[in-house]
Amino acid sequence: MEFKSSIFMKKESFIVKGLAGKKTLRGIISIRGAKNAALKAMAAALLFDSEVELHNIPNTEDIYTMASILRNLGAKVEWRNGHLFIDCASVTSSDLDTKLAGIMRASVVATGPLLSRFGKTTFPEPGGCVIGARPIDQFIMGYKAMGAKVIENDCVFNIEMDKKLSLTDVSIKFDKITVGGTETLMMAAVMGNRVVTLHNCAKEPEIVNVATWLNQCGANISGVGTETITIVGTKGKLLSPKTIYTAIPDRIEAGSYLILGALCSSELTINECRPDHMKSVISLLKTSGVHITISKYANSNGNRSIFITDNGNPNSDFHSFNVQTSVYPGFPTDLQAQIVTYLTQVTGASTVKENIFEGRLKYVVDLTKLGANILIKNPNEISIQGPTKLLAATDDHELNAHDIRAGFAMIMAAIISTGTYVINNTYFVDRGYEKIEERLTLLGAKIDRVQSV
Repeated sequence: MEFKSSIFMKKESFIVKGLAGKKTLRGIISIRGAKNAALKAMAAALLFDSEVELHNIPNTEDIYTMASILRNLGAKVEWRNGHLFIDCASVTSSDLDTKLAGIMRASVVATGPLLSRFGKTTFPEPGGCVIGARPIDQFIMGYKAMGAKVIENDCVFNIEMDKKLSLTDVSIKFDKITVGGTETLMMAAVMGNRVVTLHNCAKEPEIVNVATWLNQCGANISGVGTETITIVGTKGKLLSPKTIYTAIPDRIEAGSYLILGALCSSELTINECRPDHMKSVISLLKTSGVHITISKYANSNGNRSIFITDNGNPNSDFHSFNVQTSVYPGFPTDLQAQIVTYLTQVTGASTVKENIFEGRLKYVVDLTKLGANILIKNPNEISIQGPTKLLAATDDHELNAHDIRAGFAMIMAAIISTGTYVINNTYFVDRGYEKIEERLTLLGAKIDRVQSV
């Protein structure tokens, strides 16, 4: 399979014909591997002495971008028999490509393994979705605490480890919980000469997934999944691929399809997922009135199925609720746009507050254009009064994917609505959802991908 990123290609759009509120979607959908775990495992390949094998890796644009970043460093990256193979043995460069790294914010995570392996790295201010500043101050703070010298020149950071300081054990406390910061500093310490202890760490299952694999291959990381992580460095020794990495199921993809199913399907089965990673969204939907059950036993992969059944009643039978985004295990910011779309269709008033990223409510303009009754109380908080039928009030039937998750929410809104809609910026959706139009079509949705004019 050839790696190509559509950000350099001709722009595309989705054409979606709405179901006018009818719950006609039904079927089975299997969840892919977690993008936010797979990207970090790919970056972690820089810590290995030979080729690593990665399973359950989604075919999404972000994966292609990370593959290009690694190739630019000198790594060999290829798909074989549906699995991803990465060999970083010949990597000699520690400088991230400015153009590629500018596309995706997750690129900054590669600086951790590069600093761990080479003692230096250069990278630009990372890019990605327009969902707020998401400053990298926590990364820079951590690197300085580890003894690195940081020089910024025209939005490009040059970081070099002071070898004398790198022999001293260090304790670092994040000013605020950061997933990327936790993952990056954890990997930056793997090959070091000392013990690094990180405090106020993120607890996401994706971090646990990658750290468990690294430990199986020679790293010494303890406390992952708690507030405190301790890394005992290997003193320069590269890790060996003693086991295959397998990405856990994508809880955000599963949650997205679960919310969509609640609104648009009479029956839906979501296979190959981890309900224990999705407790917050499942609990809210159940409280709202959605009939959700979970398979009693896990399959051979340790995954379970989620079932939406007896879901033929109108969405106005569901009840509203308030929600605030939070770090794991709280309600994820990456499901905020989808749950807002859900709340426009259920009965009652609700308030949604975004506590993770400022600027993540830009999509609300598109929902109100469709008739949703949403009041913006401040840049990070909205109130919703439902239910409202979604239908464009003018001839303007164009919606925009402002980021990965808002893009999915716009597809949801178009499917719920009356009329046919154009959703622009498909690239954002493709970054996080594999072949979404094909998978939704199999469930009964009417969605096509077209070249933008």
